[in-house]
Amino acid sequence: MVERISVLGSTGSIGVQTLDVAKNLNIKVEGLAANKNIELLEKQAWEFKPRIVAVMDENMAEVLRSRLKDTSIEVAGGVEGLKKVASVEGAQTVVSAIVGIAGLVPTMEAIKNGKNIALANKETLVTAGSIVMAEAQKRKVEIFPVDSEHSAIFQCLMGNNKEDVSKIILTASGGPFRGRKRDELKNVTVKEALKHPNWSMGSKITIDSATMMNKGLEVIEARWLFDVSLDRIEVLIHPQSIVHSMVEFRDGAIMAQLGSPDMRLPIQLALTYPKRLMNGFSKLDLIKNNTLTFEAPDTEAFPCLKLAYEALRIGGTMPAVLNAANEEAVRLFLEEKIGFLEIPQIIERVMTSHTVEDTPDLDDIIKMDLWAREKVGETVSD
Repeated sequence: MVERISVLGSTGSIGVQTLDVAKNLNIKVEGLAANKNIELLEKQAWEFKPRIVAVMDENMAEVLRSRLKDTSIEVAGGVEGLKKVASVEGAQTVVSAIVGIAGLVPTMEAIKNGKNIALANKETLVTAGSIVMAEAQKRKVEIFPVDSEHSAIFQCLMGNNKEDVSKIILTASGGPFRGRKRDELKNVTVKEALKHPNWSMGSKITIDSATMMNKGLEVIEARWLFDVSLDRIEVLIHPQSIVHSMVEFRDGAIMAQLGSPDMRLPIQLALTYPKRLMNGFSKLDLIKNNTLTFEAPDTEAFPCLKLAYEALRIGGTMPAVLNAANEEAVRLFLEEKIGFLEIPQIIERVMTSHTVEDTPDLDDIIKMDLWAREKVGETVSD
């Protein structure tokens, strides 16, 4: 079991729940990093007393430095600050929970320093899956999935042979607009899109769930985490969010992992594996939750899922471009500068105009990420 951790993205939804798990299990926190929420980060610093805290925003880091000047806690800023938190002495595992591609560089830094990864930042594998997994293998680093779906698959594969796997089945709640046709999505508001029926998540991930891009990103992540081909990854809509995902084996058996929709459960397993420890978290009552239904996704109403499959099929830099275009489009939607249906339209236009680099390195990934963001700006302004 992990005794010391560092948390990238400690002020976000996953980060806050990770610290709840750490407190429950008496795990020492050596490092904390956030984007710019220094109010909560300061509170966390006082409570957990890490060696180092970091803020992506350099100006915010200076403010936090003055607030913590009477402590022994080091305060760092920018990407270099995040890399310091990722490589902090003493931490055995780094929880990568920063939203977006911002998590890629510090997660790679953690891997290069021999830290195991509890991965909640799906964009790390979406944008640079082959590079990240190769580096992890080289450094003999374990990557434990924190996403409920990938944790479920990880658990279903325990004790089974990889060659016996027929397909991986990712379940999706369907988000707040499940069942609506494309024409019914024209005028949905940000407020409506942020009302997820089952999960409490950050705004970006919640919008991704509403467009089904979140599931598309999970398809790409699953390809790299479990080394399975695209044609063996299936998505099913499961509105109850009780079956977190499944694995079908070649003899026809299907193994599923069930549980309450509580992210602390997969977080804890990522930190305690191979042990399972007692906790006070919610337990699944199958009498109260006695209806489980499944249906095919509607890729006409929610084309982001189809775009993600296409990006993975093309490979190279295309998944990074998909991710960057999506991040920018979601930001514009949250700022009410574009409509809900424009999100996939913008992503598709950017993908269509991209010339793929088939064997990119990390610098190429970052360069194409910036290119795609600029292209979104041009697309919207046109």
